[in-house]
Amino acid sequence: MLEIAHGAARAVIAPNGAGLKSYEVNGVPYVETYDDQPPMGSGAVLVPWPNRTAGGKWTLDGEELQLEIGEPARGNAIHGLVRHAIWGVVEHTGSLLSLETPVAGLGWPVELRTTISYALDENGLTVSHGVTNVGDKRTPFGVGTHPYPRAGASETDETSLSLAATTVLPVDPGTMIPNGPAVPVEETEYDFRVARLLEGVRLDTAFGGCEPVDGLVRHVLRGPSGAVEMWADPDFKWVQVYTPDDYPGRGRAVAIEPMTCPPDALNSGVDLLWLEPGESWAGRWGLRPLA
Repeated sequence: MLEIAHGAARAVIAPNGAGLKSYEVNGVPYVETYDDQPPMGSGAVLVPWPNRTAGGKWTLDGEELQLEIGEPARGNAIHGLVRHAIWGVVEHTGSLLSLETPVAGLGWPVELRTTISYALDENGLTVSHGVTNVGDKRTPFGVGTHPYPRAGASETDETSLSLAATTVLPVDPGTMIPNGPAVPVEETEYDFRVARLLEGVRLDTAFGGCEPVDGLVRHVLRGPSGAVEMWADPDFKWVQVYTPDDYPGRGRAVAIEPMTCPPDALNSGVDLLWLEPGESWAGRWGLRPLA
């Protein structure tokens, strides 16, 4: 494991998958952690697509491609190609860790290079992603990550959630693949524009239309024993929220997963990012403890 620190803040990152294993300030946790292997995608980096691709099938320049099926029960490719990779360390100082890995695999014809940096300062934790097209043709891609933030020492069911999202994406419950366009959250059970208590809420849901405030998308968890803001650059227009009951050692937990595109974007084309050969993209998100 790789550790960074700044004052009373400390974060631990797993080189296998480059995922965030823990983040705490003054001993107070702001993400769920784990003992050995990351459960339920905890902390995973999702490149070159987040979430699911239906049947693992997609098409680029008329060529039909088949990705590895990582979710056999539903028949989908899931969460990209790098979450089990051993990432190489580019830089590791007291408060900064930068890692990189190539992106290539079954059903992905254009090689990419992706980087991630974790940095701590007085404002919290900043996570910076980079993607470079090192192949010889234009390619789409998406970026996401799978943290389980927590409102300090608060229990999940005592925590309220607010989201920057203005739409929700309907999905087939059997495959979790979109079965229609995103619809407004207004006057639905999925409206979290105003904070709502998580007790009794069950979500495995993609939200879209995330609108920035003062230049950043902002989602907030707030409880009686702490609060945390997840912020993201405007490219992170989507967020998946998942509320499992059985996170190891915790029980009820909540994943808030910033994404640049929705599930099955390799087929729908919705909010895909594109890179020409030699081009690069960069985007950031972060966690900021609140009073």
